[in-house]
Amino acid sequence: MDKNQIALDEKFMRRCIQLAKCGRNLSRPNPMVGCVIVADGRMIGEGYHVRCGEGHAEVNAFASVKADDEKLLSQATLYVSLEPCSHHGKTPPCSDLIVRKGIRRVVVGCIDPFAEVQGRGIERLRNAGIDVTVGVLEAECRWLNRRFFTFHQKNRPYIILKWAQTADGFIDRDGKPLAISTPFTKMLVHKLRAEEDAILVGRVTDEREHPQLNVREWAGKSPVRFVLSRSEERDSRSEERGKIWVNSFEELFRECREQQLQSLIVEGGRETLQSFIDQDLWDEIRVETADGFHLTADKSTPAPLLPPNHKPTFVEQYDGHSMTYYYNR
Repeated sequence: MDKNQIALDEKFMRRCIQLAKCGRNLSRPNPMVGCVIVADGRMIGEGYHVRCGEGHAEVNAFASVKADDEKLLSQATLYVSLEPCSHHGKTPPCSDLIVRKGIRRVVVGCIDPFAEVQGRGIERLRNAGIDVTVGVLEAECRWLNRRFFTFHQKNRPYIILKWAQTADGFIDRDGKPLAISTPFTKMLVHKLRAEEDAILVGRVTDEREHPQLNVREWAGKSPVRFVLSRSEERDSRSEERGKIWVNSFEELFRECREQQLQSLIVEGGRETLQSFIDQDLWDEIRVETADGFHLTADKSTPAPLLPPNHKPTFVEQYDGHSMTYYYNR
């Protein structure tokens, strides 16, 4: 394949990724997918998966093609960020639709890890005589749906560990809650909650602070709330507030699988956070540091120890606070 064709393929796949992001919240637990149809060097149709249970990206892209452009489909290339489905779920197989429409060539960002797809969509297209290219901007396409991929490949949710600390590395004052976040960074926390499926704290944090763990400073759906306890004891007040108690990681992950919860925020205290780090059960860590806030108290709790040999991926600055991101790749 010549360089010009590679550049064109990447250009249109970037548009697919851009479109896919429009379905970030409503497509769950389905993946985010974008699709573009190109003929004679111009886009004649595009679409994305808007909402779980409704039309997939390919269906919406075909629906957007104007009547005058229908005749161009036999010479067109269809770009899609994730392999077209080949099974009957809530909607018919997209691979069959592509074949019926007479598309000449299909460019796929990455293969679908879902057990009922996993290459079958691509095989269906090739068996129909369609030229299929796989792996254009594959890393970017996989990263877009990292929660979906983690859930299906590791049999657990994508796990985000999050905490706020003082400049000298403490997360509370003498064992008591400490307000570290600013109003703006607190809003970012609620934005994160609206974007993820579930949230968890440990028993001690729940009984001491009674956190609501919901979305109040942002628009969106509150995550499913979990409390991790190493004992059989239950805080009745927590149960009344609709939190699910689990006694182990195995029980937690089983609940997530049964409820199709593909991502989990862990906001617990040091012991809970450290237990995830020590067992390498994390995909992302977000640490908010109040750069001008120093606290030297003998009984204060130090922040969790970061995983060894993991350097920050990037750092953002808000209101004099540093937001440091680590990714477990």
